[in-house]
Amino acid sequence: IPTHHPHILYVLADDLGWRYVDWHRTDLVNQSLTPNLHKLLNTGVELDRLYSFKYCSPSRSSIQTGRNPISVNVQNVVPEVSNPKDPIGGYQGIPTEMTGMASILKSQGYSTNIIGKWDVGMATSNHHPRARGYDTWLGYWHHANDYWQHTEETCNGTAVFDLWRYNSTFDGPALEHTNGPTCCQTNQTPTGEKCVYEELLLTNSVIDVVKNHDLTNVSRPLFLFWSMHLVHMPLQVPTEYLTKYKNIDDSRRRSMTAMVNYLDDDVQRVVETLRKRDMYKDTLIIFHTDNGGEIMGAGLCGGNNWGWNSIDHRGLRGGKFSNFEGGIRVNGFISGGFLPLPVRGTRLDKLFTIWDFYATIGEGLLGVDITDHRAARAGLPGHNSINQWPLLSGSNGTSRRTSIVIGETSALSPNSDGRTLVGGIIQGRLKMLLGAPDRLHTISQNVLTGPNWPNVTSHLVPLLHLKTCGRDPKKGCLFNIYEDPTESNNLASANASMTRMFLQMLARVDAMQQESTFVYSPDRGNVDKRACKESHEKYDGYWGPFVGV
Repeated sequence: IPTHHPHILYVLADDLGWRYVDWHRTDLVNQSLTPNLHKLLNTGVELDRLYSFKYCSPSRSSIQTGRNPISVNVQNVVPEVSNPKDPIGGYQGIPTEMTGMASILKSQGYSTNIIGKWDVGMATSNHHPRARGYDTWLGYWHHANDYWQHTEETCNGTAVFDLWRYNSTFDGPALEHTNGPTCCQTNQTPTGEKCVYEELLLTNSVIDVVKNHDLTNVSRPLFLFWSMHLVHMPLQVPTEYLTKYKNIDDSRRRSMTAMVNYLDDDVQRVVETLRKRDMYKDTLIIFHTDNGGEIMGAGLCGGNNWGWNSIDHRGLRGGKFSNFEGGIRVNGFISGGFLPLPVRGTRLDKLFTIWDFYATIGEGLLGVDITDHRAARAGLPGHNSINQWPLLSGSNGTSRRTSIVIGETSALSPNSDGRTLVGGIIQGRLKMLLGAPDRLHTISQNVLTGPNWPNVTSHLVPLLHLKTCGRDPKKGCLFNIYEDPTESNNLASANASMTRMFLQMLARVDAMQQESTFVYSPDRGNVDKRACKESHEKYDGYWGPFVGV
């Protein structure tokens, strides 16, 4: 356990694909997109086998609570849902009786702050960041919003704003940050109107938190969870960044490239602020993305998960919303001045999950008991996070994680509700996938895109490419992801030994599916009309808590 508690800057990028970071772009010459992230990586520890869930809300729920999404939330439903029959789990996101990461840090004296996307619950005051231990927040409740107007979804045909501010003296819609009515991607300098890009607003707020942190109280270090909007849809970015990449003919790839470069510059602004305040030397920086890059339809989202890997340089199969590597194996590293010198500039290829940061921080950095007694009293699954600090700090080179259980849902579309399913397992060097029976045991986006995708000549539609990953070895899916990172060589029926291994892993998946202390599968409910009612009557056209307000 470290002798003192560091400042912690936890940076969560949104939908940042494998292809879009410099350390996975070694085939390119003189086109650095993320030089500042690369500098942090080169003085940190690259997490080459970092795994998440395949989309937004479940990944974020797992980070905040230290749970495999199977034990907290595998659904990406909108935050307006409610199920009155289940007051604990009958809403979007994190069940009300689970303890959050910030609560543990706050109990150890930390100033706890979050900036950006929340996406783990909105229905009641118990879903608010405040209830999860955060002292301050500026951000939005939903999966995304418009970068210029801050709107997301509609009520009775009227667009609803989604931007909230909370601190010790205020808790409500961030009306003061509203842009002018004509501010938009194609009109970024409207005459006489305020027009601030949302990511600039969020980053300025991150910088303000760092600048205003009280350094005279050494027993109150800073925890700042920076949940970026970038590079999630919509494809919007200031014109000056688009102009930098005018040579890219495809508008979607041009926008995504510009957004990634903007993200990189923002990270540098915050790191420089830490340096100017002489905080960097005592700061641990965690950086990763919530899932793989979004490729979905015919490149409409601009994402890509092609890129360098140590075997064949073809990157990863599939993307966001898929359990292929492109959806769940994510860019990530730790860095900062607090990191021990001997491990800087190293690369770990041992298994690591995004929910492991919960125990790594709580047990590894703070040395506290993180048993969730509150959840236990409510009959909820406990955390299944693993303390990886000995591995990260170099004090012990052996990872305590030998397997990763892959989450799945029976939901027929990404943002609908369904049953929680065990969708496979990574065990050592092997990965077994099992598609949801409700979708005929198929895994979506069975494609490798290519280095410059999307492009104006491509006709690839990833959603049309499905792979059956069933229970019979002849239709099963088993890959050696260390020797075959593109998941191109299916081993399920390759020989008798591999077939036995496939059946053993399938049996383990079946056994876990029956574990009530592991698989959490509440009915999240339906869209509640009160959400729209309160947005107009109480919150001046903004989203906010709507049950018991």
